[in-house]
Amino acid sequence: MPHANFVHLHLHTEYSFLDGACKIDDLVEVASRYKLPALAITDHGNMCGCIEFYRKLMHAAIKPIIGEEVYLAPKSRFDRGGKETYYHLILLVRNDRGYKNLIKLSTIGYKEGFYYKPRIDKEVLREYGDGLIGMSACTRGEIAYHILRGNHEAAKGALLEYLDIFGKENFYLELMRLGLKENEIVNGGLLDLSEELGVPCVATNDCHYISEDDSEAHDILLCLQTGKDVDDKNRMRFGSNELYFRSPEEMEQLFSDHPEAVRNTLEVADRCNLDLHLDEIKVQLPHYDVPEGFLSNDEYLEKLAREGLEAKYVHIDEKIEKRFNHEFDVIKKRGLSGYFLIITDLVNFARKNNIPIGPGRGSAVGSLVLYALGVTEIDPLKYALVFERFLNPERAAMPDVDIDFSDTRREEVISYIKERYGEENVSQIITFGTMAARAAIRDVGRVLKISLPEVDRIAKAIPFGVGLKEAYEMPEFRAIIDERKEYEKLISLAMRLEGITRHASVHAAGIVVAPHEITEFVPLYRMPDGSLVTQYPMKAIDALGLLKIDILGLRTLTIINDTAELLRNENKEIDIENIPLDDKKTFNLLSKGMTNGVFQLESEGMKDILRKIKPDSFTDIMALLALYRPGPLGGLTKDSFIRRKHGKEAVDYIHESLERILKETYGIILYQEQVMQIAAVVSGFSLGEADILRRAMGKKLPEVMAEKKKAFVDGALQRKYSEETANRLFELIVPFAGYGFTKSHSAGYALISYRTAFLKAHYPQEFLSATLTNESSSSEKVAEFVKEVRALKIDIYFPDINKSFYEFLPEGSGIRFGLCAVKNVGENACMAVLSARKRGEFKTFLDFLNRVDSRTVNKRAIESLIKAGTFDEINEDREGLLSILRTIQRRQGRLGQASLFKVDSTSKGKEPFSSTERLSFEKDSLGFYLSGHPLDRYSDELAAFTTATSSSLAALPVGNEVVLSGVVTKRRRRRSKSGDPLVILALEDLEGVFDATVFGDDLIVQIPEKDSPVLVKGKIGLFRENKNIKVNKIISLSKVRKEFVRSVEVSLNLIGLTEETLKSLKAILEDSPGDKEVFLRMEENGKYTVARCKTLKISPRRATLSKIRKLLGEHSVILKGEI
Repeated sequence: MPHANFVHLHLHTEYSFLDGACKIDDLVEVASRYKLPALAITDHGNMCGCIEFYRKLMHAAIKPIIGEEVYLAPKSRFDRGGKETYYHLILLVRNDRGYKNLIKLSTIGYKEGFYYKPRIDKEVLREYGDGLIGMSACTRGEIAYHILRGNHEAAKGALLEYLDIFGKENFYLELMRLGLKENEIVNGGLLDLSEELGVPCVATNDCHYISEDDSEAHDILLCLQTGKDVDDKNRMRFGSNELYFRSPEEMEQLFSDHPEAVRNTLEVADRCNLDLHLDEIKVQLPHYDVPEGFLSNDEYLEKLAREGLEAKYVHIDEKIEKRFNHEFDVIKKRGLSGYFLIITDLVNFARKNNIPIGPGRGSAVGSLVLYALGVTEIDPLKYALVFERFLNPERAAMPDVDIDFSDTRREEVISYIKERYGEENVSQIITFGTMAARAAIRDVGRVLKISLPEVDRIAKAIPFGVGLKEAYEMPEFRAIIDERKEYEKLISLAMRLEGITRHASVHAAGIVVAPHEITEFVPLYRMPDGSLVTQYPMKAIDALGLLKIDILGLRTLTIINDTAELLRNENKEIDIENIPLDDKKTFNLLSKGMTNGVFQLESEGMKDILRKIKPDSFTDIMALLALYRPGPLGGLTKDSFIRRKHGKEAVDYIHESLERILKETYGIILYQEQVMQIAAVVSGFSLGEADILRRAMGKKLPEVMAEKKKAFVDGALQRKYSEETANRLFELIVPFAGYGFTKSHSAGYALISYRTAFLKAHYPQEFLSATLTNESSSSEKVAEFVKEVRALKIDIYFPDINKSFYEFLPEGSGIRFGLCAVKNVGENACMAVLSARKRGEFKTFLDFLNRVDSRTVNKRAIESLIKAGTFDEINEDREGLLSILRTIQRRQGRLGQASLFKVDSTSKGKEPFSSTERLSFEKDSLGFYLSGHPLDRYSDELAAFTTATSSSLAALPVGNEVVLSGVVTKRRRRRSKSGDPLVILALEDLEGVFDATVFGDDLIVQIPEKDSPVLVKGKIGLFRENKNIKVNKIISLSKVRKEFVRSVEVSLNLIGLTEETLKSLKAILEDSPGDKEVFLRMEENGKYTVARCKTLKISPRRATLSKIRKLLGEHSVILKGEI
């Protein structure tokens, strides 16, 4: 097939962040359509997209040319100061040496030359210019810069310098015709230099977007980059709509007067020949030093694994031996013994240093060798886990061993890796944020100056996980877009930008370890905080065969470890790795759904399914984690699993040969490994082939599916299955191949779930203390777990300046509040307080002020300690203590900071805080109410009028009308789909929080201030799978007793009722005259009658009701009325 006579050599992909708008997949499609023989990538200042670009173009049979548009410092890369100055220069890779040199140059720009941009200079260009082709770039190039200023000699001097650096045959002058006046001036100068010095020209188009129609969307991208809107006259703009991916014919026509410039692009492409051998790359591991006496990694690994195997199993039978030999053969043949030794060494380091480590995660849990080495803790044979799901001998891909460590000690592990293999050989890995549908709407809307409420309304109309094209087909969304012409423009531009790479960040877990200095393999990128990460993302690192380890920080491991430490302090030893997995108390806790704080089982949905399933085995917990996730496994599978477990639905194994595979999941396919095992049993596939089948099914490519189905059915027929059964089984397993859970991962995480449940069931005081400490940075979480502590009938003791420590700690039968959870009191301030307290308890507030270091424990911290009630045991007068602080603040101008708190006077508050004020201060300093709740004083109103609580909402059907109480904690103004005003309230009641939506001006004006207690009446709605209230009435609770109570009902037990009691009741009622009817409910022997007091009406003041209760009992009086 004939190729085009032109190649684009200057092109910016989406990895020229918020500048290039060419997605690589789109480039491949258009380059194939134009029959280009080659294509270059030259992103601004980075090589981030180079491996993806290379792989996809190779797959499309188009030669990839790796390059970069670098920033060149005018003098030295170390120069700083003044405005951002740099030139542009295109570098293209000619060969392997050029590729390695470009990696070095790209890294140097970030490591040494970063000043606004990653800059290099001519010094390093001379050092690393070999194997590269240079091109003069755009009007921001050095030669163009001098031409535009009419300085021919300077331009010539710059060109001669480049020819000296690269060699005359390796530098080209770029001609561009982009509809800009500057281009024509520059082109004239370049052509003169070309003729004078014999330097060839190439035609380029500085491509920033695919088609001419994309120019407006690209302009929006520039606005996002610079934080401007489209109407800003001073903003950055290209001033042309011609920086698109022109066809070869367009370029030939555009440069018909200089055809050699078009032809020369082919010459450049011919000279650029880089073969990265990605499909042939062997694993590139750092060197592992085996002990003396061992000749190879293989030999040493086998010795370690054999020893571990013998320690794990009392008797190694044929099944164990066969599995071990199979895995070890695969590891050796793939050259991965060093990889396994490195992982083992890392885990051993953690264990030797008492760094909590997880039992295993992901498919690695399916490896017997890793189990023998102590990397994982789950016996893969016991739970029928599949090695090939982790390491497939029939696929050339690096395995992944992801390891969970305590979140507080993850950095120690990373430091060890750097120390062990060399800091220059180790790096964290980059990841990229893309513009999702809602973000695209918001970003474009801001730039177009569409009002925030309008943009917010449109964005929120897009369901989560739905793209803009799909949303546009939805009638409700389309109706909004059709309301205004500018909405059409908004959606059109947002569609063009959706999915584009927006920014770079650090991968949460990925670490790459190279055999030598990392920049021999991968360029580095500078993050805003100055840290360096790889420019290549995870997939590219894998493609290069480099060792990648996911080092994850898991807070739950810290909580488990801290719980064990608290138990040790109480002389209660626990070996968490060897607790029994059939503990009845643990399964009883799980079956009741009492799982706040239990790993992976905390959500309301999970609690609900726990109560229904009532797990009684470890495999049930594994299944739970697989069941409770979105996708086609959904509700029907959950319901069927529950019914089958409890014998209410027959278990169907589809075919008798599958019973062994599906027995533990009651005939339901939950795991990807089950799909593989079914393929092996039914069709005779090896487990490696079955894994390839599973992956193909997950991608759902029609031609591949047809081929795989034929192979599956043919194999089944050979094994005596009927064609009908074979077809049925294939169709059955297809959905689960893509959406089934990885059983190995389920097993690893189920073990962490079980361990946390065990600790909570047996040691709730210690477990919840550790949990509260580790969640102390979130006041919402602390409030949630304080509630849990109380629900378990464990006392929670107030923070106390003489008894509290940094952490939450068990104390007697309760838990003492930790200072770590008091707002504005950081760890340093806490430690300063504890250090001062070592010299004895604080006797008075002044004693405290005079002993703590005021430079560490500042006024803001002390104010929070006062408001939290921390000083109540030595002085309950919080207002008085705050008054002392205010006095100090007034004197601050005269007192030095060091002597700021050396006061010797006391000050009393004007009057003690009311209970409402005290609660408000607790909320300020702790983030929640501790000593009570603002709703407590309205208990009579709540009993009379509320019909639901925040915690009961989940079980009530959508559409039900309910009345709830709550304190207003947040209010957010929005607009409805029709443009009407609405307010979303966050309300907190005695059991949790819920949202309520208030529509219309009439209701909105009735919303009281923040922190006000209210009653809301309305219907239950559903928003993002969470229940909320669509309010039709909102009332301040302070008004309810007066305006909505109609009567008071007093209960009298006639048995034993005396005349004296009746007289006392009458006196109480007469002493509180008002306008509320009084009804007497007279009870005797289980029967009752109600009679109205005709001569009495009262005012149901709290004091009056309290007197009645004191006389007749706690439940003797209730309010009646209607909202």
